[in-house]
Amino acid sequence: MSGGVALELCHIAKRFGDLEALADASLRVLRGSVHALLGENGAGKTTLMRVAFGMVPPDAGKMFIDGSPARLSSPRQAIRLGIGMVHQRFTIVGAMSVAENVALGGNGSFRLADAADRVRSIGSETGLVLQPEALASTLPASGQQRLEIVKALAHGARTLILDEPTGVLAPAEVEDLMRFLRSYADGGGAVVLITHKLREAIGIADEVTVLRAGRTVAVVSSTAVTESMLAQAMMGSPGTGAEGYGAQLADAPIGAEWAAPQRQSAPAGGDSRHPNYATVIARTHNLRIASEAGLVSVREVSVTIRVGEILGIAGVEGAGYRELLRALAGIADPQGGLLELPDRIAFIPELSQREGLVMEMSLLENLALKGAGVSGKPPLRRVSIAAARQQLEGFSVRPASPWAAAWTLSGGNQQKLVLARELWGEPDLIVAENPTRGLDIMATAAVHGHLRAAASRGAGVVFHSVDVDELLTLASRVVVMFAGTLAEVPHDRAAVGVAMLGIV
Repeated sequence: MSGGVALELCHIAKRFGDLEALADASLRVLRGSVHALLGENGAGKTTLMRVAFGMVPPDAGKMFIDGSPARLSSPRQAIRLGIGMVHQRFTIVGAMSVAENVALGGNGSFRLADAADRVRSIGSETGLVLQPEALASTLPASGQQRLEIVKALAHGARTLILDEPTGVLAPAEVEDLMRFLRSYADGGGAVVLITHKLREAIGIADEVTVLRAGRTVAVVSSTAVTESMLAQAMMGSPGTGAEGYGAQLADAPIGAEWAAPQRQSAPAGGDSRHPNYATVIARTHNLRIASEAGLVSVREVSVTIRVGEILGIAGVEGAGYRELLRALAGIADPQGGLLELPDRIAFIPELSQREGLVMEMSLLENLALKGAGVSGKPPLRRVSIAAARQQLEGFSVRPASPWAAAWTLSGGNQQKLVLARELWGEPDLIVAENPTRGLDIMATAAVHGHLRAAASRGAGVVFHSVDVDELLTLASRVVVMFAGTLAEVPHDRAAVGVAMLGIV
């Protein structure tokens, strides 16, 4: 680390009505470093970084950028002071080109040729290569994220904030991103990385800050902690006092070491001992599906999902898994081939804000939308207040008021709301697309538990995850999609990785 404080937030507080999002949150990021920001869903990570980016005014506290006091009223001010933010939900304009997106948000002038030159220059300097004339909507998820970073760099970012940046990336793409972030920091930049992946945080970060319930409870060197220690700091532990294990981390000097509980491996998913395990609950044969752009994205795919089975589907963005999952969920029509599905299907989309919820509606109204969009299903179902409360509490949705609007929930709680709706009523087939994206480790473990329980009682489960380790942990069988085709692979990380690149 080259030293010097790039960004400092001191004792930040922020309240949204009755919700206290931040109570006493502090963060200190050194120039030349990668700093991981951890915390469970609703801990205040994104809110704190929105304060740093001028999107949210704090109710109390102070902020310093490169050692100077700063009071921001807009992201434009933050950008002028060298702060760039890559949001979890991308902000690019799909109908515009790469260069046009980069030109947006500049200093008021719109010189397309200059923006195109800047895109090429950044690509040659950093390895974040993009074609300036390419339409943003045609880029894969990794390309869209690359465009978000290039936008920030083009506007002079000296401090980069990234909110859950690896949630849409394949393993090789994650490695590329981490190499860039390390190089950017080593060159004098500063990085704040919001992540739920503890191994990722320890692997890339120089320092780690942990938030819990809107408060900073730990600031430690990544070399001094284990995943178990960070997990306990995020969640708190019974029997270690009111503040839990995080208090020990917060009071410990940088570099301190102590014993931590040993990690236990989760059992593999699925239940082949189920009495009806051999029974096929859904299947396709020579299925052909076209993408929204009209291109064939699923080519002659045949797959079966059995009672009690958890089938994991791996694949990079654009491989065809998205279209296949929607066909299995009954919300996309194939062009040809055979598709056999049960009556009761649950679908958990990756982008809950866009596809799973109506943000202006209440939690109760969103719970009533189960099955909406599926052919032959009514657009609404009746849900009593008592049933709604039971669903919300059963899936730890916070706050659990049936009358709260969906937009008031954090991203992780919005995802849990979708899970509460879709997994209620014991569906026969569960189709889940990256269901733990944006969830903290406790919520992720709960989702895994719900899916395992569903398989154990006889449901078929098919899910996609960008995290190969999650696939191997949860799935009883793994298949890989590449260029619209499907292949079954051994239960092995290396085998899955090479198959995702088309090497079978």
